[in-house]
Amino acid sequence: SDLDAIATRTLSSHALSWKEKSAVCVVMASDGYPGSYDKGNRITGDEKASERSDIQVIHAGTKLDENQNVVTNGGRVLGVVGQDTDLKSAIDRTYEAVRDIDFGNHYFRTDIGAKAFSSQTH
Repeated sequence: SDLDAIATRTLSSHALSWKEKSAVCVVMASDGYPGSYDKGNRITGDEKASERSDIQVIHAGTKLDENQNVVTNGGRVLGVVGQDTDLKSAIDRTYEAVRDIDFGNHYFRTDIGAKAFSSQTH
């Protein structure tokens, strides 16, 4: 894979491949982050979200508890990445997957990608 080639320092002899798609990542965070926040909240729906077409759920602040349940263990808990043929569709697809996931008190930005559709230039 591309990441293996990076890790083994063989990227110069590796053929990279690109997708003709747009991608969006929404970070799901523990309520209270970046200040104090609870740990050990059980995460549900992440597998359902991962089963969606063109969705990847990237675990960041998670761990397995003593019962092998995935629980929160950090402030930035999950990155939900969606891909589609255009940016608007990728945004919609990603937020659909985000709504599958719950871990108690959590939050996420609702404006990811919105500036691309703004008539104002920054």
